[in-house]
Amino acid sequence: MNTIGDLAEVEAEAEPAAAALTLPSGTVAALGRRVWELVAGHLDAEGRDTGIGTDTGTGGGTGTGTGTGTDPGTGTGTGTGTGTGRRGLPVAAPGAAALAGRLRAESLPAAPADDPLAVVDEVGRLLGEGNAHPDHPDFLAFVPAPGTVTGVLAATLATGFAVPTGWRFSGAVSSAIESAAVRWLAELLGLAPGASGLFVSGGSTANLTALTAARDALVGTEAHGATAYFSDQTHFSVPRALHILGIAEDRVRVLPADARRRLPLPELARRVAEDRRAGRRPFLVVANAGTTATGAVDPLLELAAFCRAEGLWLHVDGAFGAPAALTARGRALLAGLDAADSVSVDPHKWLFQPAGTGCVLLRDPAHLTRAFGVALPHYLEAGAAGAEEDGVDRADRADRMDGADGADGVDYLQWGIEQTREFRALRLWLSLKVFGADAFRAAVERGLDTAEAIAAYIRSHPGLALVTEPSLGVVTFVGEPPASAPPPRPEETDRLVAEVCAALRAEGRAMVVGVGVGGRRVFRLCLINPRVELDGLRAVVDRIAELWTALADAPERRPGAGL
Repeated sequence: MNTIGDLAEVEAEAEPAAAALTLPSGTVAALGRRVWELVAGHLDAEGRDTGIGTDTGTGGGTGTGTGTGTDPGTGTGTGTGTGTGRRGLPVAAPGAAALAGRLRAESLPAAPADDPLAVVDEVGRLLGEGNAHPDHPDFLAFVPAPGTVTGVLAATLATGFAVPTGWRFSGAVSSAIESAAVRWLAELLGLAPGASGLFVSGGSTANLTALTAARDALVGTEAHGATAYFSDQTHFSVPRALHILGIAEDRVRVLPADARRRLPLPELARRVAEDRRAGRRPFLVVANAGTTATGAVDPLLELAAFCRAEGLWLHVDGAFGAPAALTARGRALLAGLDAADSVSVDPHKWLFQPAGTGCVLLRDPAHLTRAFGVALPHYLEAGAAGAEEDGVDRADRADRMDGADGADGVDYLQWGIEQTREFRALRLWLSLKVFGADAFRAAVERGLDTAEAIAAYIRSHPGLALVTEPSLGVVTFVGEPPASAPPPRPEETDRLVAEVCAALRAEGRAMVVGVGVGGRRVFRLCLINPRVELDGLRAVVDRIAELWTALADAPERRPGAGL
């Protein structure tokens, strides 16, 4: 049995252990300054200022851009500043494999670090040298992630303040900021008044959230015979979400895209009718507002009319492409987006926020409560807005916890799968507050302009051929064989594209990947980063042409050499 003296000794020993998870205030301040120096140095090394403005210089030249100039020693100011346009970091990390191997084998540290600043410096070096950099102006693969300093600062603020976001009782202000940011985003995309939703980790979670609401609204949780439809250009997160929801693979209709890489409405209508005759229950059509491969947009207006007539839910995956609706020409390309039942969008792509910032928006957000609403356990009831008694019917509960984002706000734990949530909304909210919506419109417009300009350059290039016209900032093209070489076979073209892309990465010059279009591998550029410089981009295209010619004309590829 412990005595009072024993307990006092235990408590005295516990105090240093607890204190080991804090640091002296001076050390904390020094670490904070060092972290910001590393981040600011990275932003500068990527050839940009700390805002969303553009750098138009090349090499060591000077360009201009509208953004935020930030100096941790002197404060901040917003206005028109200059950027250097230099590229201080390679876009890819050729030594990453060795670093990764060492980190995987590292032993668990038992004692505290002698020098916490040295640990932070090591992290900065690892992050700089060990990864590709999706925010680099020459990262043209996949979908780049050109962030803003406001997004970085908002993520830091939210984490530092341990902001609760799932529940108004403990996060009244964070819930209100999320409601405002969601409303602003819906307005920017031109969605119908009343559309609302919540921030999630990204497009995969957004698609899963929307498809869950669709299933529960139209076929119920058992989903007997439920059948879904989309094109073969659709992101893999959609069939994965359907798998999670229990929609069997034999009830998932993946339709071949048409010549414009769009979901073909006549074939869709035929398959829906066929499935109805067979006793199945069509419930969902997923359309693309910008496919990853080519930026193609499905015929949203026609699909919306078809879905209304057939009683189907139309979900639009606009993860990267939906922000084009901020511009007049983008909104024309995305006509019909406002008629969708749900839309997914990733602000961490074309709205320049940190990774892990996705959003799902519903025309009628009450469907979110019906799909995800729960009766709170007793330990949470004290903070409930109108605590509910046990045994309330699920549908009645949904009606009482109205999904509409009214004057009292939203408990976001009732709208999605997370209770403890990151305060993702602060990133976009702070960015819009600092820069204003017009700056974002201009940045998106610049991506569209850049794609048009480089497509024109490729058309005029003697060694290259455009494959798909620019669409939502995406351009695809391929090399043409040199005069001294025979036309390559399709499989040889695929190998050449892969080899050229690998050579670019090895040089650290640019990140470009191939994509399949029309049964062959081609080069793809995604140009949504507003800091992409046209001169630098032309240089990348020229280098691709040089590598293509050199590899295609290599002696081992000449006739009779054997491939």
